[in-house]
Order: sequence, then structure tokens, then C-alpha cells
Amino acid sequence: MYTEDQLLPISALQHLLFCERQCALIHIEQVWAENRFTVEGQHLHRKAHAAGAEKRRAVRTARGLALRSFQLGLVGKADIVEFQQADAGQAAGPPSVRRPSRESLTSGHWLVTPVEYKRGKPKTNDSDRVQLCAQALCLEEMLAIPIPAGALYYGQKRRRTEVLFDATLRSLTTRTAARLHALIASQQTPPARREPKCETCSLLPLCMPDVFRTAGPMSVLVSRCFRQHIASTGPHADRDDADSGGAA
Repeated sequence: MYTEDQLLPISALQHLLFCERQCALIHIEQVWAENRFTVEGQHLHRKAHAAGAEKRRAVRTARGLALRSFQLGLVGKADIVEFQQADAGQAAGPPSVRRPSRESLTSGHWLVTPVEYKRGKPKTNDSDRVQLCAQALCLEEMLAIPIPAGALYYGQKRRRTEVLFDATLRSLTTRTAARLHALIASQQTPPARREPKCETCSLLPLCMPDVFRTAGPMSVLVSRCFRQHIASTGPHADRDDADSGGAA
């Protein structure tokens, strides 16, 4: 169980699964940069939050709903949480959009569904699904109800993709949250590694994976400069360097 000051952003789970170094740069070193993809994503999130709470027939929609889980140590906001009335005849009355009554939810009168907005199209990795599942786990802890499924809305396809919160996804989400806490607690940024996905990362100019590779151009440049420095300082300096190196 985590305390209030140990809670980490739910969005960091997506960063971690995309790239551990990116996650560390953002959440340990506090580095950030924008590109077209991040701006498009922010615009989509603002659009999802802008309309505020609303009700359509048997569905109440809360936007930008605050979430937290002391079990996972996570905090954040849901783009959309839908409260759908399952049995209007039995319900004693609709819950508040922002804070549904515990009684009406646990009695099975309302089905709760988190919806996360994403730019682009569905990914081949689990990062978006884990982020959404984490929102569901937060809601389950806050409301003490089961949430079987949610949805991801992708801007490019303009339709929802259903996500079932099965045991496998729940386990992956829990383990990813633990990994996130371990990474932040270590205060260590993993070394850069060039991959095709780097091309879409807004932090590419700051991460510089081509420069900081173990045997990359920077190590070659430093070695060359060192040799040139030794050659230019003369034989006396060479002997001192050799002696100190031998002593070490």
C-alpha cells in the first residue's frame, strides 16, 4: 500500500512500456519536449474533457474524472467515465455524475466504463491497454465495484476499440505499476538504445541515442581527443600519465 506522496502518474505506465529511458527522462529528470504527435494527443484529450458532464438517456458521462489507487500507487484522470443505467425500473435514482452513490453502484444498477482517447490507431504493444486497465483498477478501488471492460477511442479510426480487463491484462498492469515505482525509486536513467520507434519520440533530440551508444561516435571522439592531447603535451607529460595510470 502506498501513501499519498508516493503516487505516480497513470500516464507514466504508457511511457514505461514504450521506452524505459523515455519514462526516466520525463519522470526522473523532468525533461519534456513537444512534437506533432504530442500536440495532436493533447488536443484530443482537451477535446474529450471540454464538454463536461452530460447525460444521454440511461448514460451519464463524467469527463476528466480524478482517479487514484493506493494499492498500485497511481494517480491521474480519466478522459471519460460512463455510468450506464442497467435497469432503469429498479434504480432508486441516478447517481451524481461526479460521485455516484455507493449503494446504486454496488446494487448492479450502473455499469461503469472508462474510455481513453488516443491519437493515431491501435498499437501493437500493450501500453494503451495497460493505461486504460490502470484507470479501471483505480475506479474499482474507489467505488468498490467490478469493472469488466473499457474502451480506447483512436482519433485516426474515429471509433472505439473494446478492451476486456481479463486476468492477464490485470496482472500485466499490476506488474508494470511495480516496475514504474522501482524505476523512479532507483533514480537511474537507463542508457540510450537506438530503435525504430525513436523516430516518433518527442524526446529524440534530448535523448540522443546515436550519440550515447556504448561504442558510438561520442566514445570514438573522446578517445581520439584524448590521444591528441597526450601527443601534444610532450614526453614529460606522457611519463606522468603513464606513472599515474600504473599506480592505479
